[in-house]
Amino acid sequence: MTAQLWASERQRTAIGRVGLSAPARQAVTDLQLGSGTSVLDYGCGRGADVRALRQLGLEVSGWDPAHHPGGQLKPAEIVLLTYVVNVIEDPAERRQTLRHAWDNTRTALVVSARLRWERNQIKGREHGDGILTSRNTFQHLFAASELRDYVDEVTGARCLPAAPGLVYAFRDDEARLRYIARRIKPDAKWLTFEDTASAIAAIVDHLEQRGRLPRLEEMPQQVIALLGHLRPAELNRLAQQAADPVKVEESANRSALDTLLFLALELFHGRGPVSSLPLSVQLDVRTFFSSYAEACKRADQLLFKLRDGAYIRHAMAGSPAGKFTATALYVHRRAVHRMPTVLRLYEHCASIAAGRPPEWTVAKLRHQGRGVSWLNYPDFDSDPHPRLVSSYTVDLQTLKSSFLSYADSTNRPLLHRKHEFLAPDDPHVPKYLRLTEAEVRAGLYEQPHLIGTEEGWERELHRCGRSLKGHRLVRRTDS
Repeated sequence: MTAQLWASERQRTAIGRVGLSAPARQAVTDLQLGSGTSVLDYGCGRGADVRALRQLGLEVSGWDPAHHPGGQLKPAEIVLLTYVVNVIEDPAERRQTLRHAWDNTRTALVVSARLRWERNQIKGREHGDGILTSRNTFQHLFAASELRDYVDEVTGARCLPAAPGLVYAFRDDEARLRYIARRIKPDAKWLTFEDTASAIAAIVDHLEQRGRLPRLEEMPQQVIALLGHLRPAELNRLAQQAADPVKVEESANRSALDTLLFLALELFHGRGPVSSLPLSVQLDVRTFFSSYAEACKRADQLLFKLRDGAYIRHAMAGSPAGKFTATALYVHRRAVHRMPTVLRLYEHCASIAAGRPPEWTVAKLRHQGRGVSWLNYPDFDSDPHPRLVSSYTVDLQTLKSSFLSYADSTNRPLLHRKHEFLAPDDPHVPKYLRLTEAEVRAGLYEQPHLIGTEEGWERELHRCGRSLKGHRLVRRTDS
């Protein structure tokens, strides 16, 4: 279809860009796109993502009906459909476009679209199921869960939201399960090696990371070549002797819990046989559980516990990381992995429902009601009382999401007692704790209901004759 037949001037939505778009950048990381991976940018606009992905060594082709109608339109492992479905004013054509992109997908389709909370950024009038803008372009704004359901329905695939407004549709379960496994526990990183001794050290490091020795299929080819002269029993003996048993035990416990978390999440899309799992998960099941059936039973028990409000509240109250309040548990991003496994599952369920935003600092898990918010305090470590920039919330009872931006607010919410949001052994805790103790001594927390916003906090600082220099509280010198 040519641009002249469109009711809107959708070719005007293509913007010039230097570098990768946010959806393409996230897909590179999430889907581990490496050199030689074939990519089709379907509706590539002016081709910025095509150029940037080629620089990363990928085999990229781009096609766009307005800007690159002569581009190559051929099947690829990964197909990008970024900010395309939202600019098509005809619902039938929108659906057909998504279907055509899916038909050209071999492994995963990446779909992104604009969301309803962006409505106040768009000037225009209601038109059909969207907005006809002042530039005569069209925007259909999706709800986060609506986009997932829409891609689910049209492709018939099992889709996963990667972030608000970003959905992955996978051709097969193998690719989908690998993605879920990486979200829970990233693939082990191997130490550099160049001789037999350093290759053995890399095996030891893997043992200390995962709580088990790697199988031959998991090892880099160079490690296999360097250690091929050793019998498996001899290699195992050397690794076990060199490894720190405390680290191995801690990692084994962590890997077992990560496996339960993976199996619990997998149930949302139908759990398959053990042979369908990523190799690393299969090996964890064999190492840390008596059987696959036992592991699944324990994962199901974990899911069942999510329904028990008293159990969840108790888990939050006893969490080794985070700030527990009358309504929720607040945990810094660096400490989320330290929460009890049932709470990690709670947070992952929300991300599976409507996506986890790429930029966030603190996760808020409600025990009054069911919901998760990801709060963005970009200056958490540099600002003694960081200001809230945005909040993305998923209600787990309705599966609806909402977004609030405080970027333009002149009286933003801010944080106190930063050390409470972290794990106790976080290296920043002593500095943050010293500041809190100084503020308590100065009387700044005597009326906590007054200090939750920038203006209220500044008034209390002035009342107490104090000001801040970095993370130090000093006496005020101005009149």
